[in-house]
Amino acid sequence: MNHEKNVRILLVDDEPHILQFLEMGLAGEGYQVRTAPDGMTAITVATDFQPHVVVLDVMMPGMDGFETCRLLKKKTTNVSIIMLTAKDEVEDRVKGLKLGADDYLVKPFSFDELLARIEARVRNQFPALYGEVVLGPFRLDDRRREIMHLNTILELSPTEYELLHYLIINHGIVLSKARILDAVWGYDFGGEENIVEVYIRSLREKLGDKEHKLIRTLRGAGYRMDLS
Repeated sequence: MNHEKNVRILLVDDEPHILQFLEMGLAGEGYQVRTAPDGMTAITVATDFQPHVVVLDVMMPGMDGFETCRLLKKKTTNVSIIMLTAKDEVEDRVKGLKLGADDYLVKPFSFDELLARIEARVRNQFPALYGEVVLGPFRLDDRRREIMHLNTILELSPTEYELLHYLIINHGIVLSKARILDAVWGYDFGGEENIVEVYIRSLREKLGDKEHKLIRTLRGAGYRMDLS
């Protein structure tokens, strides 16, 4: 069943070729897509379109992405915002998250990674659109907050569930500890990055992943879930 046809996406960028490329790609995947060349137009379109996901560029003339993000969160209901940044600056990332952004991508990025991020946001924030999802040896039931591995329901703590869910829906993508902390523990988490290693170790034990073939460690880069 094609769930994507029920998902509405608004693309906001002042570069026409980027808008055209992303619009064609996402429409080809079955999503309902609208575009806006600037922040003010985005607010107007979003009020009528009520997107599930907004892909929002930070660097735009006039109203920048940060102010647009703030207004979108204020004026729309339960929207998920993925911000596009030209630099992987911690300050920009934190600022965007504080204003309500749900995720971010650094330019240049691959279309497949954007697609994975959109799917992740929809599954996290709009689970009713997907219900149960099967990915490799995993079955995710967002409504029950259950993850099944090889036909066995895993006994997971709330944090283990969030972490494993995040790894699975972003499978194939290298996720740094910082990005995992933002997504699972929150941008204002005051603890150490080592907490990620502790939870990864616990998940590997519960998955019987002794050889780290499911959750791979890429030294200096982070972790990647491999489902193939």
